[in-house]
Amino acid sequence: MGIINKCLFPVAGYGTRFLPVTKAIPKEMLPILTKPLIQYGVEEAMNVGIFSMIMVTNKYKKAIENYFKPHTDIEKSIKNTTKEALLDEINYLGEWCNFAYIEQQEMLGLGHAIYIGKPLIGNEAFAVILPDDLCTNDGDTVLLQMTKLYEQNPDCCIVAIEEVMGSEVDKYGVIDGELLKGSSNAYRVHNMVEKPTPAEAPSNLAIIGRYILTHDIFVALERTKPDKNGEIQITDALMTLAKAGRVIAYKFQGIRFDCGSVKGFVEANNVFAKEQL
Repeated sequence: MGIINKCLFPVAGYGTRFLPVTKAIPKEMLPILTKPLIQYGVEEAMNVGIFSMIMVTNKYKKAIENYFKPHTDIEKSIKNTTKEALLDEINYLGEWCNFAYIEQQEMLGLGHAIYIGKPLIGNEAFAVILPDDLCTNDGDTVLLQMTKLYEQNPDCCIVAIEEVMGSEVDKYGVIDGELLKGSSNAYRVHNMVEKPTPAEAPSNLAIIGRYILTHDIFVALERTKPDKNGEIQITDALMTLAKAGRVIAYKFQGIRFDCGSVKGFVEANNVFAKEQL
């Protein structure tokens, strides 16, 4: 068991930017080549020794749950053929990981989705992966980089950040902070703004879909008021902890593909195809 033992996946959203396909297929099941986004996320969690996967989902996304279960008919049909090895990776995940599912009945923001997972988290720190953000590099995975930083700061939440174009800050939570002593890529967060206008943004350092959260994030979420759209934002809850100096933003090493957009999804497929085919 690692220092972080559970990973939460907020996968209840409707994926409306990918309609009409997401009317029947969860966005997280869309493939980069032959592997769905959700599998990349689970593999990243396993890479840091996490084997307990918590899916905050909805009633229309049974495909995710079914994906991590055995499919005996397919396995029987390809047994002793060259195709048998094609299921090795997913069967390995199914055998080693424990998958738990809890339903988010209303789409009330990322903070709300994370809070829904509280009964399955317990009194411990946990990771959060948004499968939309597909991250890749030649060294440590993003979550492994963050885990190493968390080991040095176990009373802090860690959020992954990257520089974005100033014109794109209104798509993200944006941080303001100062570099930790002796660090060139980790910031003590002083302020966080959810989807600011370019004029309001405190920086161009945007939060992406990787978090390590301490258990008291749930107390902060309970006290967080809905925004103007009626949603509970994780950025607002984290700001409560940031005021006590307990949020660190980490500028990770690697490349992120925004697979929540059609453009980013196509770009990821093109890059992976060039590398693997």
